[in-house]
Amino acid sequence: IVSLILTAVVCGLFYLLGTDALTGLFDNRAVEFLKLLGSGSRFDSITRGVIDLRDLYYYVSLVGVFLTLNVFALEWLRWAGNPTNANHRRWGLVTVLLVANFLTANLWLAPVGWARADLTEGNVYSISQATRSYLAQLQEPLLIRGYFSAQTHPLLAPLVPRLRDLLQEYAVAGEGKVWVEFIDPQEHPELEQEANEKYEIQPVPFQFASKYQATVVNSYFNILIQYGDQYQVLGFSDLIEVKMQSEADLEVELRNPEYDITQSIKKILYAYQGSGELFDNIPHPVSFKGYISNDEKLPEVLKTLRKELDALLNELTQRSGGMLNIDIRDPDAEGGILANQIKSEFGFRPMAASLLDTNTFWFYMVLEGDGRIIQVPLPEQYDKAGLERGMQAALKRFSRGFLKTVALHTPVTTPGMFGMPASGKRFDQLRGALAETYNLASANMQSGRIPDDTDLLLLVSPDKLDIKQLFAVDQFLMRGGTVVVATSPFDIDIQDRLSVRKNESALVSWLGHHGIVLEEQLVLDPQNASFPIPIERRVDGYVFRETRMVSYPYFGDIRSVGIGQDGGLTMGIDQVTMTWPSPISLDEHMNQYRKVARLLHSSDQAWTSASMEIEPDFQMYGELGFPIGDQPGAQLLAVAVEGRFESYFKDKPSPLLTTEEETDAVGEPMEGEEKAPVITRVIDRSPGSARIIVFASGSFLTDTMLDLASSGMGTRYLKPIQLVENALDWSLEDRGLLAIRGRANFSRTLNPLDRESQLFWEYLNYGLPLFGLFLIALIRRQTNKRAASRYAAVLGTAEYGRV
Repeated sequence: IVSLILTAVVCGLFYLLGTDALTGLFDNRAVEFLKLLGSGSRFDSITRGVIDLRDLYYYVSLVGVFLTLNVFALEWLRWAGNPTNANHRRWGLVTVLLVANFLTANLWLAPVGWARADLTEGNVYSISQATRSYLAQLQEPLLIRGYFSAQTHPLLAPLVPRLRDLLQEYAVAGEGKVWVEFIDPQEHPELEQEANEKYEIQPVPFQFASKYQATVVNSYFNILIQYGDQYQVLGFSDLIEVKMQSEADLEVELRNPEYDITQSIKKILYAYQGSGELFDNIPHPVSFKGYISNDEKLPEVLKTLRKELDALLNELTQRSGGMLNIDIRDPDAEGGILANQIKSEFGFRPMAASLLDTNTFWFYMVLEGDGRIIQVPLPEQYDKAGLERGMQAALKRFSRGFLKTVALHTPVTTPGMFGMPASGKRFDQLRGALAETYNLASANMQSGRIPDDTDLLLLVSPDKLDIKQLFAVDQFLMRGGTVVVATSPFDIDIQDRLSVRKNESALVSWLGHHGIVLEEQLVLDPQNASFPIPIERRVDGYVFRETRMVSYPYFGDIRSVGIGQDGGLTMGIDQVTMTWPSPISLDEHMNQYRKVARLLHSSDQAWTSASMEIEPDFQMYGELGFPIGDQPGAQLLAVAVEGRFESYFKDKPSPLLTTEEETDAVGEPMEGEEKAPVITRVIDRSPGSARIIVFASGSFLTDTMLDLASSGMGTRYLKPIQLVENALDWSLEDRGLLAIRGRANFSRTLNPLDRESQLFWEYLNYGLPLFGLFLIALIRRQTNKRAASRYAAVLGTAEYGRV
């Protein structure tokens, strides 16, 4: 009994060493030391699915130390009463050496962070191949410096050792190009001053209370990543994720540290390379092909531009070191053979300065390389600076070492006034996430053009686009660009009450022209997420109105079965909620020669409805609140289409051209002011690299929907934003981060279980312990029988077992 009690006490003490109840009383360094000693804290990595050699050896050393002491104690009891001799001293020396070696080996293994096996799905706690690929691109030393205070919030202290281990893996993977440092700024005043002044790193006041004290601690919890003259700082809000179980129960974990750190490395690496020589990051030759009429046919402004083009091409040719080839030809030469060829291949048409101008000409520029064709737009001001910007933007699309530019178009919001909240849809969380990875530009398209340096166009819940804006979208696609659209034939209003109205945007017609039809219906799915709905409850004649989180069929909960894995666009996305989606139907004839990837589907029990009533009626329709359709089936909710597209404006005049009457209506230019001609073109057909990606919901990316989902989960819900980021990376041929973007701790949701499955697992949990007890009893009974038989054989009587 005494041995049992002593064993329980010792084991309890070792477990207590690493618990929050004890570590909360000490600073960061002491916490790390106690975590290394605690038998419970040592098991944390195993519970996460990581088998670490250091943890395994820790338990082996504990067993070895106490077994050694037990053997020595038994031997010592055998010597009791005998005088000490050389043999006794040898036993003591061997025991001390064994115990010392068992303990010292823990210190020797402490820095060996690579000796571990990550058994989690997707290896979420290990450096990925994507990170290694970015580290392999380093040409200069990369500095990663952790600013961590010794005294910090108790919930943040356990995260510091995990970040230290992860950053050490970066140092190992960098093969000498990555320097990792850890400092406490409050112990190094000169480094703290540098952090404050140069990198704008400030301590954060953390307030916390325990049963012993309530205090405020100013603490650092930052990571600086610097490459050349570029740097990025990650604060605690960038690195952690908080899940609120209740007001008094918070769980804090690292959000997705590898993605956050690797994303920052990618951004500063590309920014640094972008300031260098353009052709150093283009791995293959590029050909410039100009389809330009002779000077007699060109307007005066384009004659000047042609001279500027020749000068720019000569400059680029010298800088390229033989990587840039030049070929400029007149399409009308030799009977117009080339003109017919580029009409058929690229969809180019002769250009004109106005609708009534009969003088047509050609001025098209194309870059070709590695099987890709990028069209260079005419500069809006017809100057060399604009021409150079357009040329550089096109050349950068052949490189993998530059930050890409994403032009984002969202509906206009009305700012709040006189204490009233702002009206309209807001996408601040989407903007913030995209700005961390890309050069984010605004695209209002009022002039009928997309900015020349745009690599990808993202349209999120666009308002009614006028003809010029639609023309800008269309011609960006015709130049081989990628257009990502999140829209629906309906607009949803949740300000006062749930209501729906038709969206009259011409963008829906434009998508239909390309064989992507958004049907004027909404999808309802029994596999759905919750939504706060006002419920009326009658008690003794009184009506009470309260808000409840109820199952809402218009919030489709798309899980792994409904997420297509073709092409890798949805890699790392295991769940996404689509709010008020519309079904997509594809014109098979128009898309037969294009690459089509079906990205998202509803469950096979979903149905569609054209009803404009989206408030549930639980009294009439039961648990779902809506009538169930008679034709259930999986509905397509997102699709990516790549290939050649015919322009929406084919065989139509450019909306940017004006007639003489329209020009006169605007008015004559002021004296001394020269009116610039409007020169535009309509490209009839896109190259095969053009892409359209459609998400059939205009609301699933709004701040309101993301906040509602986050409140229901108790943590930040960013799966829709991660899905869009995946679509952008996939389209821009920069797919390194796809595999690690969805690794956040609390957002890895489990697949839902139906009622029968829930009962099965519940009863199985009850049955397995009972079966285990029965099995132990059976084994014990059989063991007793065999022992009785053995004793009977030894005693020579068959009746022994009956005595």
